[in-house]
Amino acid sequence: MRYKYDFLIIGAGVAGMSYALKIARAKKGKVCLICKTALDEANTSFAQGGVASVTNLVVDNFEKHIEDTMIAGDFISDRAAVEQVVRMAPSQIKELVEWGVNFDKREDGTFDLHREGGHSEFRILHHADDTGAEIQRGLIAAVRANPDIEVKEHHFAVELITQHHLGVTVTRRNKDIQCYGAYVLNPDTQKVDTYLSKVTLMCTGGCGAVYQTTTNPIIATGDGEAMVYRAKGTVADMEFVQFHPTALYHPGETHPAFLITEAMRGYGGILRLPNGETFMEKYDERLSLAPRDIVARAIDKEMKIHGLDHVCLDVTHKPAEETRKHFPNIYHKCQTIGIDITTDYIPVRPAAHYMCGGVKVDLDAQSSIRRLYGGIKVDTNACSSISRLYAVGECSCTGLHGGNRLASNSLIEAVVYADTAARHSLEHVDEYDFNTLVPEWNDEGTMTNEEKVLITQSVKEVGEIMANYVGIVRSNLRLQRAWTRLDVLYEETEKLFKRVKATKDICELRNMINTAYLITRWAIERKECRGLHFTTDYPHK
Repeated sequence: MRYKYDFLIIGAGVAGMSYALKIARAKKGKVCLICKTALDEANTSFAQGGVASVTNLVVDNFEKHIEDTMIAGDFISDRAAVEQVVRMAPSQIKELVEWGVNFDKREDGTFDLHREGGHSEFRILHHADDTGAEIQRGLIAAVRANPDIEVKEHHFAVELITQHHLGVTVTRRNKDIQCYGAYVLNPDTQKVDTYLSKVTLMCTGGCGAVYQTTTNPIIATGDGEAMVYRAKGTVADMEFVQFHPTALYHPGETHPAFLITEAMRGYGGILRLPNGETFMEKYDERLSLAPRDIVARAIDKEMKIHGLDHVCLDVTHKPAEETRKHFPNIYHKCQTIGIDITTDYIPVRPAAHYMCGGVKVDLDAQSSIRRLYGGIKVDTNACSSISRLYAVGECSCTGLHGGNRLASNSLIEAVVYADTAARHSLEHVDEYDFNTLVPEWNDEGTMTNEEKVLITQSVKEVGEIMANYVGIVRSNLRLQRAWTRLDVLYEETEKLFKRVKATKDICELRNMINTAYLITRWAIERKECRGLHFTTDYPHK
């Protein structure tokens, strides 16, 4: 089947849905939102903490938020991107509220603001401890109610369509790569359909699932980064993988590991060894409220020193009723495994959480392939290196995060860049047309894959390789070993992909291997410790 949409959106988290709503109200063409699972299963739903924005001007200001972001990013963030996100944040918060998103407020009607690690002021808007789920709920309701947005759940984007599919040789040196849409797997027919578009937005989320333990859902397989890279688009900063310091330690729950929000440390939670001793004073004067990279490395070191599989987070000194009120979901989750957080320590350990790099974009979220928005490095309009392609959200690299993401900057980045991408794509969509010369997906000669065990085992191997060799602490030896192992998996998987019909499983495995390769390659190339990248071979900046 062949479809035509003026705006094709690949991904349905906060970035994809807010972009869709902004585009739809302009009524400048057909909008299609592709979601690989159900709308309520996006990575956004797993974001507990909140959204960072300057709203209390009595004590806070843009300059403070900008400086906090630059410090957390180890001073390699793009200042233009930082200023854009921080200064646009309040207006985007207002729009989220207008779409039906509820943030907790005090009795006087002002926002109930939290403080998280790396922030100098209380500026985190939240909805209890399930802010992401509330944002997703509000946006889903708005999208469902909009007749101008066509939603296709359980559809999987296989590849971006470029001149390559017209028989033209495309390399990374090409300066005129065009994105014409995407090939998409239909779950009902198990056929790959052709989706032609004038503008494509990539907003597929993160890639935590390439690691053995992650706070991300199992669907976070780096699809956007991998697809853009295969299309010869530009990616950047892939070495900067953020490990959340405090995922709930519960053997068997690894995809996702339950997140213990950073807001709990902002609330007064103290990191301790299981015997009750504190340790953060050895690593940073900000103690448990130090930025995530520092805290995660400290926990990792303490676990290795003492032979532990976890450390603990202590909120037992806080009023019990207040704790239950602020963190109801965490309270109930811990209860299910026999822990009362008002009287017991919470067992925690780091887990892969957030990708700071991705598809390189400009301030308009354009990729290096024009007409695509997403996790590729973008400019202020989220434009990528591929024409007609934008990248927004975690799959993009806007430059905001630099070497390390400041807590709660991710959701606001997504809605800000969705806005700049929407405005820029609406201004330029009339310049583009559908490329009707694009051929249908060719699966002639392929067969149904009966060797599912090969895929299952390879997915397991990728997770083990990345956890063991490309984790919180790295070395040249570990990275080279990861490179060698991933190369074998890549060759095996590409041969299998060419032999069998496209399925979600084999496509996700390809994307995981591609993304793991990019993380490893970028880590090898950075000959210093910087932000989230820590190597024993180059211990100093």
